[in-house]
Amino acid sequence: MTAQTSWRTRAYYAVLWLVALLFFLPVLWIILSSFKDLNGILARPPQFIFTPSLENYRELFRLPEMVRDLRNSVIISLAALLIALVVAYLAAYSFSRFKPPGTDLFMFLLLSIRMVPAAAVVVPVFLMYTAFGWKGTWGGVILYYAMFSIPFSVWILKGFIDGVSPRFDETALVNGGSRWHVIINVILPQVRPGLIAAFIFNLIFVWNEFLFNFIVSSAQTETIPVLLATNLYSDGGLNWTFMTALTTLYMIPPIVFIFFFQRYLLVGMTFGTVRGEV
Repeated sequence: MTAQTSWRTRAYYAVLWLVALLFFLPVLWIILSSFKDLNGILARPPQFIFTPSLENYRELFRLPEMVRDLRNSVIISLAALLIALVVAYLAAYSFSRFKPPGTDLFMFLLLSIRMVPAAAVVVPVFLMYTAFGWKGTWGGVILYYAMFSIPFSVWILKGFIDGVSPRFDETALVNGGSRWHVIINVILPQVRPGLIAAFIFNLIFVWNEFLFNFIVSSAQTETIPVLLATNLYSDGGLNWTFMTALTTLYMIPPIVFIFFFQRYLLVGMTFGTVRGEV
């Protein structure tokens, strides 16, 4: 490597770090502010050197609905994603191996569903949930998030299954294996990175979704985004200590997942075309 090439490489990575830090600054501000009192949060100029306190988190957990909504977020996210991944994997296998007529059109329609703005369908969904008696029920909320997570999961998993040679299926079937044996024991281990990628992408959506949970949930099934929105203002102003503490706490689970499984995100975004690099 020449000196000029080395200099360009260092400059390239320095720019990348600078851009990353600029995007991270708002997150850093929220995290630091969660350990300050109200005067420290609103201080001008901003305080970067201060005595941290956990009082904001103590006040947060004194709210009776805090633990309930955090539990709801975990249960609803995991249950919805488990259902979505099972359905999406079976559908993706069918599209990849059996190729029914109209597969390309149907795959396009599936992806189009994910592109529809939430505000465009919130009224029909509300009316349907009210008519069926699903509004405010655990099953109704979980079913909605599973339904909305399936299309994108099918797209990701079909790309992975397309990358697995059909000869694996044929060999297993010729040697007496059933179709379920092929699906579970032959193909599934090879597309595990795709399952993880689909899980992370959809977790980010379900974990942060506010509008539909606010519309179709009840007090017993609301999640943290609804708690944040409904308690954001107090005493005629923005409750900064509540907002910063709850936001920091709520960021931790997706950050942990993304940190440990970040290599699968690139694989998921390429729909399995670089599956062998994991």
